Amino acid sequence: MSLIKPRARGKHLVQHRTRLDHENHETLHAYAVFIAEEPEYVLNELIDTVLAKDKEFVNWRREHTESFAPRAAAARKNETGHGGRRRPGVGALSSAGEARL
Repeated sequence: MSLIKPRARGKHLVQHRTRLDHENHETLHAYAVFIAEEPEYVLNELIDTVLAKDKEFVNWRREHTESFAPRAAAARKNETGHGGRRRPGVGALSSAGEARL
C-alpha cells in the first residue's frame, strides 16, 4: 500500500527548479512509477505529508502567513532570461541530471 494517496484535482501548480542527490532522484522516479503518477506529484505530496507532521513548523507558519516564495514576475523573468519566450528544455533534465520542473 502506497503512502501517497491518489491525485486531487484543482491545485494551482508553479514551476520550481532544483537539484537532487542522485539516489533521491532515482527513488523519486521509481516511486512515481510505482504509484503511476508524475514525479512532481510525488514531491508535492511529500511536502504536504512530511511537513504537516512538523508541529513546530506548522505553528511557526500559522504565525508567519506571508509568502516566502520568490515573486512570480521575477520567476518568469528568470525562466525566460529576458521576459519573453520560454527557454527550450524547461521541464526536462539537464545534462548534469538537474530536474527542470
